[in-house]
Parts: sequence; C-alpha cells; structure tokens
Amino acid sequence: MVGMIKKEDVEKVRAAADLYDIVSATVTLKPSGTGTFVGLCPFHDEKTGSFNVRPSLGVWHCFGCGLGGDVFKFVEQAENIDFREAVELLADKYHIELHYENSGKTPGQPDGTGSKRTRLLEACEEAQRFFVSQILTKEALPARKLLGGRNFSQADCERFGCGYAPQGWDNLVRHLSSKGFTQKEILDAGLARQGQRGIYDYFRGRVTWPIRDSTGRTLGFGARKLYEDDQIAAKYINTPDTQLYRKTQVLYGIDLAKSAIVKKRQVVIVEGYTDVMAMHLAGIDTAIATCGTAFGAEHAKIVRRLIADDSLGAVQLVGPLKVKDQPLSSRIVFTFDGDAAGQKAALHAFGLDSAFLSQTFVAVADDNLDPCDLRIERGNEAVRSLIARAKPLYDFVIDAAINRFDLTYTPGQVGAMKAVAPLVAQIRDRSLWDAYARKAAGRIGVDLEVMRREVMSARRQLHVRDEDAYASRRRFAREDEPRMEPGTNPYANPAARKALERRDAAEQAYFKIDDAVFIAEQQFMATLIQVPRAIDRTMFGQLTLDHFMSPVFRTLFQAIAAAGGLPSDDTPQGLWMHNLTKAGGPMLNQVINELAVMPLPLPGDDKGTGAQPPQPNAQGMPGGAAAVQLRPATKEEQRYAAELLTRLLDMGFMRQIGLAKRRMAQLPDGEEKIALLGQIARMETARKDLQAQVYGNTIG
Repeated sequence: MVGMIKKEDVEKVRAAADLYDIVSATVTLKPSGTGTFVGLCPFHDEKTGSFNVRPSLGVWHCFGCGLGGDVFKFVEQAENIDFREAVELLADKYHIELHYENSGKTPGQPDGTGSKRTRLLEACEEAQRFFVSQILTKEALPARKLLGGRNFSQADCERFGCGYAPQGWDNLVRHLSSKGFTQKEILDAGLARQGQRGIYDYFRGRVTWPIRDSTGRTLGFGARKLYEDDQIAAKYINTPDTQLYRKTQVLYGIDLAKSAIVKKRQVVIVEGYTDVMAMHLAGIDTAIATCGTAFGAEHAKIVRRLIADDSLGAVQLVGPLKVKDQPLSSRIVFTFDGDAAGQKAALHAFGLDSAFLSQTFVAVADDNLDPCDLRIERGNEAVRSLIARAKPLYDFVIDAAINRFDLTYTPGQVGAMKAVAPLVAQIRDRSLWDAYARKAAGRIGVDLEVMRREVMSARRQLHVRDEDAYASRRRFAREDEPRMEPGTNPYANPAARKALERRDAAEQAYFKIDDAVFIAEQQFMATLIQVPRAIDRTMFGQLTLDHFMSPVFRTLFQAIAAAGGLPSDDTPQGLWMHNLTKAGGPMLNQVINELAVMPLPLPGDDKGTGAQPPQPNAQGMPGGAAAVQLRPATKEEQRYAAELLTRLLDMGFMRQIGLAKRRMAQLPDGEEKIALLGQIARMETARKDLQAQVYGNTIG
C-alpha cells in the first residue's frame, strides 16, 4: 500500500496551485476590496454573494454557510474527495510528480496507485482520444453521414470532440487495458458493463460527444444510436452516474460557453448535443444542454453562479438588463417545442424560475423545429433570430393555458381564469404577479378584482411566500439558508451544518459583538493575518495574553505564538497561512479564514495589490499563494497596524493601572504602597509616551 505523500511535495503543490484559477472555474468572482474577490457560494444555495476569496493568502471563506480553508480544502469540498486525493488531483493539474513515504511509486504508474478520481479522469480522457481516433475509420461512415447531414463539417466535429464508438464487443476495454487501466477503473468510469464472460463496452456503434466540466475535464459521454440492430433501444444514452458524472450536475457545452455566459450574462438552454453545436456555430456561444434529464434545481445553481449581477453592490439585479454590445442580457432562454411535450417542459421550467436571478424566456421556432433543424433549413440567421425573439416564460406558459379555451363564451372565460390563476400564483415577486394578473384578466375578459381573488386563493392553497426581488430580507429568515427535506439529517451536509450552527449562535447573540474593544482586537488580528509585515516587531513583542479581552482572540494570540510568532519576511504566503491554521486547529480554522478574507478599512495601494486576477509567473504558469513571499506592507497598512497595536497596548496599560490603584487603596501607608505608586507613575508615563508616538506617526 502506498504511504503518505511527502510533506515537501505537498508544499510544492500548494506553491503551484492558483486558488483564483481553481475557484473561478466554477464561480464567477468579482473584485471586492483590496485583494479580495466575492461570488455565489458553490457549497450552499444563495442569491447574494457571501463567498470570499483572498488569492494572495490562498484562503477562501463563505460568510453564509461558514465553510472555508485553503486550496486543498476547496478541492476537497468541490470534488467530494479527501485531502490526499485533492493533493493528487492538483499535482496532476500542475504536472508535479509526487513521492510517497515507504514507496518509490508515483500516481502516474499503471498499477493504479494514483487517486481514484484522477484515474477515472485519465480513463475518460483516454476514451475520448480513442473515440476521436475512430471517427475517420471506414466503419464510422454512418457516423460521418449523420453529422454531415446536419451541416457539421469535419472541423466542426473536431471542435466539439465528436467521436465514434466501434461496434465490437470490447474495443475500448482492450484499448484502455493496454494503457494500464484496470477493469474496475473502466467499470467505475462508466465506460463498460459487467457481463457473464467479462466486461464489455457500454458505448458501441454510436456517435459520441464528450461531456466536460467547466474546466474542460471529460467526465462522461453522450452517444446516439446509428444501427437498427443496436441492443440498446434508446436513441441517446449517457454515462451512468459515477464518482465523476452526475447527470443532475453536468451541462453539455459548459466548457465552451462559460466565458461567454459570464461576459454576456445570458444562458441558452437547448435539448440536445447537436442543438448545442448548431447554436454555437450560428454565433449563440452561450448555449448548453442537459444530458439525458430535465433541467433541474442543481443545474439552476450552476447557471446562477455564472450570471448573477450585483453590479449595484448590495442590490442583486433581476434582468433583463442592458450589457454593453448585447441587445438583451441577464436572462435564461429555454428552447422548447410548441407541442404538448414542449409545454410540459415549459411548466417544469416555470417551477424553477425563482431559482434564477434573471428573467426566464422561451424561444419556439415556427413549425416546432429544433435549433439544429432550423439551422439546416433556414441558416444561421434564423437561429440567431429565434433567440432574439424569445418571449418571457411567464407569458409563454400563461398564453398556452389561455389558448386552450374558447373565450367567446363565459364558461370558457371562467375556465381560462381557473387555469391561469394557479400559474400566476406561483410567481413569487409580488410586483410581477400583480402585473401578470392584470394582463391575464384583460386578455381573458374578466374583472381584475375577480382575477386577483382567484390568484390570492391559489397562493394560499399553494403556500407561496410573498416576496419582492428588491425587498430586504430579515436577518434570520435568509433566502440562502439550506432547505432541509423532511426526514433528512440536517448535519449530513457540511454547508447545512455550518449554517445551522451560525444561525443558532446569531439568535443567541453570540456571533457578533458591537463593542469597541472587540472591534479593535478583531481588526488587529485581521491585519496580522493578512499583512503580517505591517506589524512592528518591537511593539508586537510587548503584547501579552492580558492585552486581549475577547476569549476568541486570546486563544488566537496563543495560536500565533504556537506557530512561531510573526513570520519572517521571506516566508511564503501559503506557508504562513498553513502554519497558522495548523497551530489554531479545528476550533480556530473558521475564525482564521474569516479574518483572512475580512475587508480592512484601507484604500488599495498603487502597486498592484488590489483585486486583480493573479498573473502568470516567469515560467508562464499561474502562481499560487505559497509561490510568493509575504508581500511588503503599504504605508497606510503600517500606520493602521501601529494604531491598532497602540490601542491594545494602551488598553493593557489602562487595565494594569486600574488594578494597581485598586490594590494600592487596600494597602496601609508604607514602602510597598510607595513602590506601587512609583510603578503606577511609570505606567502612566509609558502610556503618555505611547499616545504621543501614535500622534506623531499620524500627523507625519
């Protein structure tokens, strides 16, 4: 069995790993103060960004759910793996060879010593190379005809990774085995099935498409039937759920569309792989598709993290909005057929609408053509026009319900009103539902007050919570708190558990203290963690445990001492945070993470330490937090740190003088009382000198 990863190799990975690069692959990060970025948390459902990242320190923390840590902890949480697997995954990403205690083997060896997840990713990537290599073979002629018949050129197929799975029983299995993959790894990757005579290829005789995550890693495949004698009747099949692939959490084309989605704040959701290809080739580069399942809540979370717009600060904007050079933006566009199945899909999307922070639209082509067929028959301009002419989802669903009734007669009008009222009632935003009630009443031809009564009755029956997109929410009834299904364990999910702990602490008034002493100690610790070189070593040496009144900061001061005190100037950023969190232990990790990303009341300096994405190093590779030394402090940071230190030392003098005076009052006249009086005089002089020093530094 392979031993532990050597510590020096772990530090190499930490030094190379770029936290900004890794987090921004799944979360849209925006500058928020000097050196800090903020976005929507990927670990719990929220509509206002509370997920903070400080790349320079290699630390992240979510103030909503309480989770936080370094780059390894982020990968652990995001990929649902342990620490060792996180190190191995990042080592593979940054091409770092790992060595193990009591073993000379490395993860790349074909005996399966690497982490399971890494091996499954490698197997999927090798399978993709195999499928692509087969697309130009003689056997793959039906696949090329199918793709060519949809106006996809060979270059188009290469761009989207189209491949061909041969008809043979175990072509892929034999190929992967020759590359050193075990049968278990091939099965666990969802590439093969277990038969009576051994394992066999799952994808056989089909066109294939790679399903990738937002970083471009192949997680699984989709495949279309080509031959009538295919033993699997389904026209399309997908990789079954594996450690890598969860159909409710993957979106085909997200790797190609992500940057455009972030830039344009628009997502176009289509129903198939060829539809995604047609959209992108027509210039709709924000198109994605689900993989063999309906668009669900987990998909909505992924999209929301990419398109959320908080450009007005605390106000979370709801679209459609104007974005430069974009005719329409901040919107979700579904492409459905106009038939019964399409209307059913629209109703499903209607139920998810509140999960988005952008208006949801529906695009339906004439003659119910899907985007791929529309492009074939009418060209790229027709596809672009389809998206430009999309209508709001609410209008589409409500109009579809009204159109089923003959409004010439009163029974038809009442029937339409009864059908529309539950739909309007599901619109949570009170401004919108009232507007749509008016619109529906006018079209149906019924009195507005009658329609409103029907809608209100339906809202009560459906238990719809009335809210406004721009209304402030109560502190303890947060929209972003995890929702627990009845009968589930609320502590099974780390994000849910942290949120419950924080809620309980807040309700008992333990969480925040509006106190000058607490704030001074908190700001000092945040400055010390973020910019340790701003702290004057001589003054810091005068601090003792007695200078801190808040229990949490007394304990943190002890942890700093256990970590070796102030770090030397040549200490790497990541190593400083690692030593500190290691010394603090599990009880202080969350406190340290919060302080590391907490904004300081300081202006950004002019030396590039503001919130800009990390730049590549001299070797052209992005540098992680541990790859650079602790940055020098600016004059403003040094001045602020000196002020905070002075406050702490002054409060220490004040407490000591107070204790000494109370003791002196209890002593009889004599030498001891005189000596204590002299001690008080010296402390008062030292306190005045300290205050004079701060005054001089301030005006200087």
